[in-house]
Amino acid sequence: MKNNRFKLILIAVVAMVSVWSIWPTWRDHALSEKLKSFRSSEDSLKFAIDNREAIEHAKDKSLKLGLDLRGGMHLVMEVDILDLVEQKAWNKDATFTRVMESVKSQAATESNVNIVELVAAGFKKENIKLSRYFYDMRDSDQDIVNKLNAESKDALTRAKEIIRNRIDQYGVAEPVIQTQGSQRLIIELSGVTDEARVRKLLMGTAKLEFRLVKDPQATLRAVQSISGVSLAAPVAPAPTESVAPSDSAKAAAPVVAAPSPATAPAPAAAGIKKLSDVIGMLPNGVVFAPAYARDQVTAVLDRPDVQALLPQDTQLLLAAKPELAANGEKYFPIYLVKKTPELTGGVITEAKATFSAQDNQPEVLMSMNDEGTSKWARITGANIGKQVAIVLDGAIYSAPVVQSRIPSGNSVINGIGDLNEAKDLEIILKAGALPAPVHILEERTVGPSLGSDYIRAGMLSMMWGFVAVAIFMVIYYNKAGIAADLALVLNILVVISVLAGFGASLSLPGIAGIVLTMGMAVDANVLIYERIREELAEGKSLRMAVDTGYKRAFSSILDSHVTTLAAAFLLYVYGVGPVQGFAITLMIGTGASLFTAVVVTRVLFDLLIDSKFMDEKSFG
Repeated sequence: MKNNRFKLILIAVVAMVSVWSIWPTWRDHALSEKLKSFRSSEDSLKFAIDNREAIEHAKDKSLKLGLDLRGGMHLVMEVDILDLVEQKAWNKDATFTRVMESVKSQAATESNVNIVELVAAGFKKENIKLSRYFYDMRDSDQDIVNKLNAESKDALTRAKEIIRNRIDQYGVAEPVIQTQGSQRLIIELSGVTDEARVRKLLMGTAKLEFRLVKDPQATLRAVQSISGVSLAAPVAPAPTESVAPSDSAKAAAPVVAAPSPATAPAPAAAGIKKLSDVIGMLPNGVVFAPAYARDQVTAVLDRPDVQALLPQDTQLLLAAKPELAANGEKYFPIYLVKKTPELTGGVITEAKATFSAQDNQPEVLMSMNDEGTSKWARITGANIGKQVAIVLDGAIYSAPVVQSRIPSGNSVINGIGDLNEAKDLEIILKAGALPAPVHILEERTVGPSLGSDYIRAGMLSMMWGFVAVAIFMVIYYNKAGIAADLALVLNILVVISVLAGFGASLSLPGIAGIVLTMGMAVDANVLIYERIREELAEGKSLRMAVDTGYKRAFSSILDSHVTTLAAAFLLYVYGVGPVQGFAITLMIGTGASLFTAVVVTRVLFDLLIDSKFMDEKSFG
């Protein structure tokens, strides 16, 4: 009886912990239904405000649903290893650009190819050693290939962790992020409704730079030097390695006109062939691109042949956000900035989205580490009266004029559209910059209506599975079947409570795992009951038959459960997505099944036998 007392306490603790873990899920459902029951939005809003803490706590602690049940996004993303390789190169020239363009074309037509091997083969074809552009001059080609392969592998791992940090800060519960091959990431985000915002959050490299801005006259001269270039196919790069335009080229370059945004060419205007046809200059000297031509101008400015015409170590960049002219037309200012940044985002230690005190516009405040603080003080002290552009992913968010030396290491990004964008900037700055750009290869969206259908189908399958098993046990094993059904209820309760307690998500394969667990739990009871029947047939008393039946069936039950646990563990380790969801619930269910079959039903039998509720005929 003492042993049963301990078992009873254990069962009671397990049951109470399970109910406690599942309670927030029930509470979340009840509060959601309560909100839906209000006929007026005012009553619903008042209830939500009055019970905000309870609603948020219940939602945070409730059982999470997977992508197939709740709806959300499924993405296949690829890390741009070719861009990473280009970042690692130094001493770039026209030959390097030509070889990399050839490699880029080849990589676009071939799938599952090692980019580093393609790059090595491209330079080998030109009889050029890789050490001319990568790492140390003393390194052999194979050494450089090994180093670049290591960098590529590390880039995928870093990209996975940075994206995970961004998603965690965004607030998606139980995201699935897995690697596929040497370049791809599989991402599943349940409950996501703003796909465009998430897409932008994941793809932004968060490459933050502080660059000096050239004066307006230098910007005008630079734009004049390229204003005659075609907007169509890029011109072949000049064979010389010099990037400064010749005097004759400058003289031949047409002067940029000075229309206002209102008088800039319309999108449908005929004869737009050159860059000078779409860019203009305001009376205050600001060079701009009209909003309709932003993408077109950006593509032209990124071309190697256009960059080769600009002064050395400079680059033309557009503002990230448009400005409004007096007549309401939108335009993007163009800045000439130094290509070499004075400071990068690696020194940022903290970022905070907030509103500015002056005009109440969204902005992001940034703090720097000791190294960044020292450099920022030197940069601002040496450039008082000059503009410093804050460049994020190749777009200028702001270009403030340095008023005085800043010794505190603080800076601010303004020119942000809304608070959500400011919060997203905060997230990506905190998570860090991606080692290379990422591209979305595949995107699927599961709508909430489809998720509701899945939930209904899954719950029906689980309910009918339980009812069928419960009825069979009662009919076939009489009163002993009732004990098995009670143990089965506790089994399911434990599985769901563990999923809810540890923040795991329940998916459709997970429901399949629960249904399979029901069959396994009953299978253990069948082994025990048949053993007890055999002992009763030999003339043993009911208590002796129960004791012997449990002892003889235990080894078989333990073997079957251990092998199932091992199989489920292997499924979890080597499976992906839905397979892992199935494996998790199967492992939890198998452990719960062993506990309920061996401990719970045995205690129930002892109590029922002591109360004279069971006799020899109670096992069918």
